[in-house]
Amino acid sequence: MRIRAVRCVEYSGTIDHEGAFWEERLIRPVDIYPQFRAQGPGFLPGAAGDGNRVTSVFVHIETDDGVTGTAGPITRQQAYLIGTDLASVLLGQDPLATEYLWDVLYRHAVHGRKGVEMMAISALDCALWDLKGRHLGVPVHVLLGGPTREEIPAYASALGYSLDLDKVRERATEIAGLGFTATKWFPRHGPVDGNAGVEATVALVATLRETLGPDVDIMVDAWMSWDVPYALRMGERLAEYAPRWIEEPVLPDKPASYAEITRRMPGGILVSGAEHEYTRWGLHQLMAAGAMHIYQPDTYWAGGISEMLKIAALASTYDVQLIPHGHSVPANTHFSFAQPPTLTPMIEYLLKWNTLHQWFLATPVHPVDGKVTPPTQPGLGMDLDENKIESRRELTFA
Repeated sequence: MRIRAVRCVEYSGTIDHEGAFWEERLIRPVDIYPQFRAQGPGFLPGAAGDGNRVTSVFVHIETDDGVTGTAGPITRQQAYLIGTDLASVLLGQDPLATEYLWDVLYRHAVHGRKGVEMMAISALDCALWDLKGRHLGVPVHVLLGGPTREEIPAYASALGYSLDLDKVRERATEIAGLGFTATKWFPRHGPVDGNAGVEATVALVATLRETLGPDVDIMVDAWMSWDVPYALRMGERLAEYAPRWIEEPVLPDKPASYAEITRRMPGGILVSGAEHEYTRWGLHQLMAAGAMHIYQPDTYWAGGISEMLKIAALASTYDVQLIPHGHSVPANTHFSFAQPPTLTPMIEYLLKWNTLHQWFLATPVHPVDGKVTPPTQPGLGMDLDENKIESRRELTFA
């Protein structure tokens, strides 16, 4: 069996929702500048512009044996790199040789060890694992040695929800009613917003704790937009509300800052991050520095399933937890079910993001009563729902 084609296809369809899909956005590092801080959530992907139109790009790796592996959605930037460069490395190769192909892609893309090029390699690796599972007729978590348990709790990430406190109470109540025992929220304020920003974040977390009570975990995502003094100040102010963790308090290239925050964070609050770090080498640098308690590399960004297995081995030696970033729930689910529960205790589920990101999947992974069970479809469960596809076009690059 050999790879005969690598195709990136854009699919479009219609999603039903009322009003603006994205009500609010998260803080960004660039928000230190007023013109960016004033921007709304219009830059977020998904249902925008053309009413309820949804457009997603998937990559398909096809073989001469008739088996196809699929991954996505991916960005057009990733599709461009695949179409103009990386696909040629795979053509004619044995698709089951995932270790060999990952290493060849990595060595080929020597200037793409991080960022969009590694994200493209990650998607290709996930498509190859989907293909391998389909070829052998088993879910990928079985190929990886799982499942290690019957269910994994998911936590609900509220990206895109309004931060109006009345609406926060309403949405938090809905989340708890769905069976989630943990929820993460995304404040809009950072160091440049002064005391008013601090008080707004405190009010958000206080409202969540008042609404949810003591038995639901609350997490706060700063999305790389704080600094050491601000993170420690927020830890002091938030400690009475017992957040489980503060996520990505500083930019990813600052392991010493992470380590300082982790050492000095008050109130038993954990520090998490590494969503924007790549490969075993990047994660190892953070772990060796004692940068954080919980590591959150993204399966579709950090190197794919092949690389996440190596990151998991590192995490186990450092005795830290690994909770992959929720951008890629189907792949994360298979990966997590092949690891010990002490290593991968939870799955992140971005509520609005997954409405969009899994829209075209025939068997999307959605928590039931706040928990995810082992998928049963061969591969990664990446069959597309033809009933939701209204148009398609193959992306080609001259």
